[in-house]
Amino acid sequence: MSRRPNIEEALKHVSSRYELVHAAAKRVEQLMAEGEDFFVRDKVKKEMVKKTFQAIEDIALGKVKVVKLREEEV
Repeated sequence: MSRRPNIEEALKHVSSRYELVHAAAKRVEQLMAEGEDFFVRDKVKKEMVKKTFQAIEDIALGKVKVVKLREEEV
C-alpha cells in the first residue's frame, strides 16, 4: 500500500489549498532540477517516492519555506 502525503500538516504552512498546490509545484520544479528521474529516495524510510509526494512532505515538515511575493515583485 502506498503512503499518502501529510496534506493536513502542509496546510498549516500555507493559507489555502490553492497556495499549497502552487508551492508544491515550485518545489517539484526544484527537485526536477536536481535530477531527471520522477522519483527520489526517502531519506528516512529509504524507499522510492514521487517528487510530488516529497514536495508536499517537505512543506509539511517545514524543510522549505513558502514565501509570498508582493504584487510589485510579480
